[in-house]
Amino acid sequence: MVNPSKAKGTLGETAVVKWLHQWWPNAERRALHGNTDLGDVVGIVGVVIEVKNAKTVKTSEWLRQLAAEKQNASADHGVLVVKPVGVSVDKVGDWWAITTVDDHFRLIRDAGH
Repeated sequence: MVNPSKAKGTLGETAVVKWLHQWWPNAERRALHGNTDLGDVVGIVGVVIEVKNAKTVKTSEWLRQLAAEKQNASADHGVLVVKPVGVSVDKVGDWWAITTVDDHFRLIRDAGH
């Protein structure tokens, strides 16, 4: 029997990967690594992406999870991608990208600005 929460998470991760393919054709869902999770999406060097598709937004909890995954993956940056309630799964461009101020401005700097 399929776990509904896991299926919803897989749907969200798959949608994000498909959307990212516009710029990063090597983006793909990452295999689970148990308690040493490395994030949900791989394919952008130095960036950990954690995807959430849930009814209840738990930003603080999810940012702590992202920080641990960023450390586990030895990544420079982390981004939490959240599907807001009421926004279609196929409208990833309207989802939220949440990160720390430090990661936000380091991403801008590392992009050459």
